[in-house]
Amino acid sequence: MVNIMRVIPTVLRGILLAVLASTSLVVAQVPTPPTPPAQEPINPDASVVGAIPEKPKTPAELRVKAWEILSDALADEKHEETRTQALAALGLMGGNTRSLQMIKDAMKDKDIDIRVAAALAAGQTKSPNITTELRGLLDDKEPAVAFVAALTLWKMHDRSGEDILTAVADGERKTSANLMNGTKHSINKELHDPSAMAKYGATQGAYMLLGPFGIGLTALEYLHKNGGDTGRVSAIDAIAQNHTNPIRLELIGATVDKDLGVRAAACKALARYHDKDVPATLAKVFDDTKPPVRLTAAAAYLISTGAVVGSPVESEMIPRNIAH
Repeated sequence: MVNIMRVIPTVLRGILLAVLASTSLVVAQVPTPPTPPAQEPINPDASVVGAIPEKPKTPAELRVKAWEILSDALADEKHEETRTQALAALGLMGGNTRSLQMIKDAMKDKDIDIRVAAALAAGQTKSPNITTELRGLLDDKEPAVAFVAALTLWKMHDRSGEDILTAVADGERKTSANLMNGTKHSINKELHDPSAMAKYGATQGAYMLLGPFGIGLTALEYLHKNGGDTGRVSAIDAIAQNHTNPIRLELIGATVDKDLGVRAAACKALARYHDKDVPATLAKVFDDTKPPVRLTAAAAYLISTGAVVGSPVESEMIPRNIAH
């Protein structure tokens, strides 16, 4: 007879091994959950500000950006000062069809200061393709507009507003039309008011003297209000006439000067340089916080890259001598 005490442990061991084997089988059959795919980091600001647009990089993109800066500023009806400065910048661009049309449109604006600024900008261009529109301002209901238009035309060697200038000079309205070209325009009595004419004279005087902006009293007041150094501005305007490498480097450095007038003057002067480092310098100024600076930089960029032929500079007597 088999010893039962020996058989029981053997049976128990078999049962235990069978249980363990079945458990391992079950575990092995349970599929391993898949590893989730890696996810892009979540931008917490994406739902608020969206993707940050890339800045323009190519010359073509930068030209589009320059025009955009100028047109947006001119359309900014909430800020008359910005629109005035946009016209000053457009005046640097000579007989360009697009900029001339923007100035012509501004001559019809309901705002007197914008019409005055447009007349001054037209004079800056020195383009004969805008004199017809300037003559139309000679009968403007606002005496300041008529006076500035007449004076601007005279500087462009057009005598259409001679009767207006003569009336102002004489202090009374001429009734006869025995002037050159027989011109005769309706003149508001304010043209004979010394206090009123003082303002118009100051506007035009500042226009002729303030090189970087060329837009008169508004720009001059802007410079003073913002701490601009008109002495340094005049100095830059003068030395810029000598197109040499040292002067070019001086102007490039001045585009980051703490004085807004100096930065604007430097940008305007650099428009006449076509060296490779100039457009890149001007493009960096597109983000300047001061409207006169970035607007001047935008116009200067278009001129420097050859996209636009700038207005003739009568005082530029020293020839270029830069080796490219």
